[in-house]
Amino acid sequence: MAEMLYRLSASPDPSEPLTCRQREVLERALAKMVLVGARAGVSTDQMIDLLESGMTVKELVEYVFTLAGDDA
Repeated sequence: MAEMLYRLSASPDPSEPLTCRQREVLERALAKMVLVGARAGVSTDQMIDLLESGMTVKELVEYVFTLAGDDA
């Protein structure tokens, strides 16, 4: 999942709208990220705060999955 999020964020033109398929994939990935975060004790608001403080999406995914350990 981390690689998929990284690829979506690496779009050559971020101003270009997502396709319907890309949007579906991103929504599913985010839903899974919220679920794993909740299991690891990291709320959605905390994840947003981490991103706003400078953490990259890739770093956030690695951090949350590390906290989740075997529960992920």
